[in-house]
Amino acid sequence: MGGNISKGIILAGGNGSRLYPVTRVICKQLLSIYDKPMIYYPLATLMQFGIRDILIISTPQDIEHFRRLFGEGRNLGLDISYAVQDRPEGIAQAFLIGRDFIGTGPVALILGDNIFYGISGIAPEIDRFRAGALIFGYFMQHPERYGVIEYDLEGKVIGIEEKPKKPKSNFAVTGFYIYDAGVIDIAAGLKPSKRGELEITDVNNAYLKQGRLKVVKLGRDAAWLDTGTYESLRHAGNFVAAIENRQGIKLGCIEEVALQCGLVEMDQFCALVEDMPENEYKNYLIEILTGQGHAL
Repeated sequence: MGGNISKGIILAGGNGSRLYPVTRVICKQLLSIYDKPMIYYPLATLMQFGIRDILIISTPQDIEHFRRLFGEGRNLGLDISYAVQDRPEGIAQAFLIGRDFIGTGPVALILGDNIFYGISGIAPEIDRFRAGALIFGYFMQHPERYGVIEYDLEGKVIGIEEKPKKPKSNFAVTGFYIYDAGVIDIAAGLKPSKRGELEITDVNNAYLKQGRLKVVKLGRDAAWLDTGTYESLRHAGNFVAAIENRQGIKLGCIEEVALQCGLVEMDQFCALVEDMPENEYKNYLIEILTGQGHAL
């Protein structure tokens, strides 16, 4: 997979208030979701769609943790850079912080606490993207915690409402967004909401008003998990464990994704595996090598 979009931002900031006291010394995006750090999953999603130029945005106290975890990303065939979000002032702030990184081309933004599964079907939409905004809707029984998409009787999107008390549909906007470079100017022109934040919903509505917003619904075979609460953390861990133990595959395995997507050659992959300490994760990657007729 891979197309017109080469740059992606992972927003891994926030103040971690909902997960206090666990996040008192470490940000939630470094917490474990079953057998990997949370941030592995959104990074793997970007890699899955051929996005290899990555900007990780995090807090002043956490940014070095990510730098130690990934470095420059070259061993994964990536180019990873870092930026600090001094204060969490909304998702749309990522475009102002990443202004120089974005430049004049399109960019994907994914939230560092979001996990996606079974979304390979959206690859054609991503490959066709050239301008405007592309976001993804997900059917939820209770979408009140998110931006909720409003449709008219003909199924046309007519608005997005942030955290409505009475949702006008069951489709929530997921934490994976794609925009052209015009998003920088839109974000720069936003006024903070009552929460004191630059709302991503306001960005999406700006594109909608321009007639340049496309919403794609994720299919029933897809899963979207937002891990911002203790309950959702537990559900996400259980979900990943169930898939991995039943199917014998690993979700969010960035080394495997790098090999599958051609971001690294086999010799680079072998070096990655060889450098790991002996553990179950390494054994899984050795099985991939064995299955392709290679050995360390």
